[in-house]
Order: sequence, then C-alpha cells, then structure tokens
Amino acid sequence: MPQMAPISWLILFIIFSFSFILFSILNYYSYLPFSPKSINLKTIKLNSMNWKW
Repeated sequence: MPQMAPISWLILFIIFSFSFILFSILNYYSYLPFSPKSINLKTIKLNSMNWKW
C-alpha cells in the first residue's frame, strides 16, 4: 500500500475542513424560524394566576 506524502494529508485536511465549515454555515443560515404575525399576538388570551394561599 503506497504511503501519502505529508503535504497531501495537509491538503486533504484543508479541503475537508473547508467543506465542513461551508456545510455548517449553509445549514445555519438556511433555517428560517417561524415568526408569528401581529394578528396572532392580539388573539392570545392571558390567564391571570391568582394564588389562593
């Protein structure tokens, strides 16, 4: 089995690291959280919590 030169390992490491960072950044920014509309915020009923001690 032929051995790889150290510069090849370095290039492989750089390529895989770059692809992992790029993949992580794309996954992070592709997520769009659900933002409720202002109409929905007005319809929320608040239950007052009156504690009876």
